[in-house]
Amino acid sequence: MTRLKDKRVLVIGGASGIGAAIVERFAAEGAILAFTGRNRDTFRAIEDRCGATGLVADASDAKAVAAVVATACETLGGLDVMVFSAGASSPAVLADETAEHLDQIIGLNLRSAALAAKATVEQINAGGAMVLIGSIAGFVGVPGYGAYAASKAGLRSLGRTWAKELASKGIRVNVVSPGPTNTAMMAAVPDAVKAQLIAPIALGRMAEPAEVASAALFLASDEANYITGAELVVDGGMTA
Repeated sequence: MTRLKDKRVLVIGGASGIGAAIVERFAAEGAILAFTGRNRDTFRAIEDRCGATGLVADASDAKAVAAVVATACETLGGLDVMVFSAGASSPAVLADETAEHLDQIIGLNLRSAALAAKATVEQINAGGAMVLIGSIAGFVGVPGYGAYAASKAGLRSLGRTWAKELASKGIRVNVVSPGPTNTAMMAAVPDAVKAQLIAPIALGRMAEPAEVASAALFLASDEANYITGAELVVDGGMTA
């Protein structure tokens, strides 16, 4: 299948987890790809497997984000789609919250997404698309993860705003919000906590990264040409 044939795509945060699954799926659909990660040694296999160009960049660094968007455009010969999949999550209840923790989580999950979108607007072709990877944490209470949830709520809000602002430029902006997903980050979660997470999921299991990638593929493709400002929830019925 070639739903992204010859589309030039940059995936920010594509070296692991959901981002890596997006790189693999988009490559299988004919995209010409660049993606970012912090350490080239961790993503050489993705480069080889997908024929994609890996770019070393810290998504929390404003200058690095702007530079990597420009480099990707030069490498790919333009840009049609940008996917923002970088993110971090660590717990802190309100009583233990610190300015440093807030800056770290909101800085990467929200501030960096805004800076990446700004840099992308300056480069992306008319008719292009942005896909932001959010989370159902953005609209449900998540005890102990207030900063993370707030950052994802902010991301879905920015996505709706940018959809309005960029419509005249022919650029679509949408959000994919997964529920608990079977990634390496989730592998570190204690089994008892995983059981609690799975209990309210109607389909009785976590999502696989490839299933989230399928949702991102749809929103990035021409099949979603009349969809902007939307949020596609991929949570197995958890929030139904």
